[in-house]
Amino acid sequence: MSAVIRAAVADDAEALQAVEAHADALLIDRIGATHWPAAADGASRLAAPGFVLVLEDSDSSSPDDSSPVGFVHVLDAEGHAHLEQLSVLPSAGRRGHGRRLVEAALAEARERGYTRVSLRTYAEIPWNAPFYASCGFLESIPETSFQRALVDTEARLDLDRYGRRIQMTVEL
Repeated sequence: MSAVIRAAVADDAEALQAVEAHADALLIDRIGATHWPAAADGASRLAAPGFVLVLEDSDSSSPDDSSPVGFVHVLDAEGHAHLEQLSVLPSAGRRGHGRRLVEAALAEARERGYTRVSLRTYAEIPWNAPFYASCGFLESIPETSFQRALVDTEARLDLDRYGRRIQMTVEL
């Protein structure tokens, strides 16, 4: 396998949005969501405080071997690291790419001086909370105003109608 993880650049913006849209389709189908927020604009992700890492896999069925097949977006939110999004193209799934991206994100966060990383996810979806637990994340309580605002946003979007939402945190 020829997987390479690197920092995302402006030329990746369109691919980020496409990867997220394709990955979201699996979740939307799984939970039967009739209304789901559109994939975030890749340029907006890249402009947000924090970092985005992409994974390229020359062994994937991606139409362009240099195009990312997955990414992880970690926000700097009030001085805390928050894993905002992890997406892998379904065609490149089940190859360990998500785990590699999480491990790379945790290493980058540690290198940047963060002591922990939080995220919000569905508790019962196998590639959500159970996956993150296998990466060392534990269920936690929202402590910062940013984290509490995420809970409010999820409530406003009525995301819990599709399953229990939780926060998870890993100590670095």
